Amino acid sequence: MKDSRFRLDFKVRDYECDMEGIVNNATYMNYLEHARHEFLHTLGIDFAEMTAKGIIMVVIRAELEYKSSLRSGDTFTVCVDVERESKLRFTFVQDIFNSDGKLVLKGRITGTAVNSKGRPELPPELEQAFGI
Repeated sequence: MKDSRFRLDFKVRDYECDMEGIVNNATYMNYLEHARHEFLHTLGIDFAEMTAKGIIMVVIRAELEYKSSLRSGDTFTVCVDVERESKLRFTFVQDIFNSDGKLVLKGRITGTAVNSKGRPELPPELEQAFGI
């Protein structure tokens, strides 16, 4: 398992599995999103506060590469790092590993922030929190 800025452990629940008994592909997006939100909270970023300030954080691109499957009851870890993509974009680099350390998924979730006028804007508090 790689050394990441943030890690969050999970356990697969029965209802997240499809007819084949493996985690449904769309469920992985939920795992990634929950880990990103927890990561942001550790950085002091609160979605409600950002919205009140007129800054909305949005996902503009999601790239997922499935490597192996998870099954009901499996435990796993979601790793989160963040990179600067451009002046207005950042990317969460996220990997999922099973309890044996085997890579399950590689993800890149690119986002930006939109100000109250609907224009892309990366506010200083995000740049500072991300260290980018």
